[in-house]
Amino acid sequence: MRIPGTAVIEGDHLVSTSPATGSEVGRVPVAGTADVVRAVEQARDAGHWWAGLGFTGRRERLLRWRRLLAQRMEQLAELVHVEGGKPVPDALVEIVIAVEHIDWATRNARRVLGARRMRSRLVLAEFSAHLEYQPYGVVGVIGPWNYPVFTPIGSVAYALAAGNAVVFKPSEYTPVVGQWLVDTFAEVVPEQPVFTAVHGLGDVGAALCRAGVDKLAFTGSAATARKVMAACAESLTPVLVEAGGKDAMIVDADADLDAAAEACVWGAMTNAGQTCIGIERVYAVEPVFDAFVDKVVQRAGRLTVGPEDADIGPITMPSQLDVIRRHISDALARGGRAALGGPDAVQPPYAHPTVLVDVPEDSVAVREETFGPTLTVNRVRDADEAVARANALPYGLGGSVFGRRRAATIARRLRSGMASVNSTLTFAGMSTLPFGGVGESGFGRIHGADGLREFARAKAVTRRRARSLLPSTTFERTPADVARLVKAVKMLYGR
Repeated sequence: MRIPGTAVIEGDHLVSTSPATGSEVGRVPVAGTADVVRAVEQARDAGHWWAGLGFTGRRERLLRWRRLLAQRMEQLAELVHVEGGKPVPDALVEIVIAVEHIDWATRNARRVLGARRMRSRLVLAEFSAHLEYQPYGVVGVIGPWNYPVFTPIGSVAYALAAGNAVVFKPSEYTPVVGQWLVDTFAEVVPEQPVFTAVHGLGDVGAALCRAGVDKLAFTGSAATARKVMAACAESLTPVLVEAGGKDAMIVDADADLDAAAEACVWGAMTNAGQTCIGIERVYAVEPVFDAFVDKVVQRAGRLTVGPEDADIGPITMPSQLDVIRRHISDALARGGRAALGGPDAVQPPYAHPTVLVDVPEDSVAVREETFGPTLTVNRVRDADEAVARANALPYGLGGSVFGRRRAATIARRLRSGMASVNSTLTFAGMSTLPFGGVGESGFGRIHGADGLREFARAKAVTRRRARSLLPSTTFERTPADVARLVKAVKMLYGR
């Protein structure tokens, strides 16, 4: 029996193990640098074929893949549960959202990316203007382990719908789930290796950055994102980065406290707190602070922890248990108080819910990503102080505001790429909206129309349709032509 949740190289294979039991889940071949380069070269040829199918041909095949995933949801959810430790109901919800994103990207690709005529302007009125979006060619995707279906699909499905081939490097902690996605796609698109996987540790991700992909989408820590960007910078390969967060919830004086507490516990504890957009900090205004904390503790205290039929499963990556324990201990050492849980809540391979209150803002539990079922709740004078504290960190992924009269206004003031009002995490499932952050949470967007455009190059085309009445871009122009042009501009814009 191996150490639960470890990624082990045995010979030329990567062995994946259950974080709950340590039993082997499966094994996949490890890719060397030459294998990664070969995969990108094959994807480039396949990509020409895929792009040539046009929106209609790609739509038909992607909808078949969507249908297959929907039909096999239970099988995939069980695999996600065994390999990553996620409770089956949570895995099913993750897959439902992923299927929705495949459907939206597929059905809207032509509308968002199709060729269109643009309006001309005065100076070049004799020309027509056209815009189209062309696929990059080959997109590399480096995915995470915490949402091994939903997160990579947010890049993969949109890149495929835009006409690209994709080479996917799943996390070494969930390689079997990643390969399952690739294999099911190959069932409905057997003609060419349009969507393939390369497996291994960090060196395989680095090789993918340098293998000649035309764009790379990365999800992971900010520290790893910097390494990815440095590798891609060598060839000026464009990068899309989602680098995690330390999302905050603000609870205003007129909030529905029962609804806020219920959403807070879900946003903080779902997937054992291993959620990049998870709620890790709460700022509740003084008048409702005590009542809110009581309601949160009551709900979080009811959550069950265990390998099967529990609300919270094991921590997927064993090293994260030390991070969770360190954050809890530091918060208490600095004067914070555990309203629920504490250092003893970390019982490998599990971490039980912990609610810390009155935690100093300079503690690591407030400033660093915890990635566990641990929550800090601090009191503030008013919403202005809450916003200031929420925005004080370099992260800026998502956030949440609970209240009535001012909630939407407060949400707009959050320095984040996304925000939910009177809910948590809901923007992730909204396929019509872009997903991404600012600051150390990254840049670029997946999902929605912006997500489709992220995986295509804008191509501008002009075409002469008449003789120039105000010739300007030619050496044949005369002083009189320039004078008429200047006079026309002054009449139109100089008033």
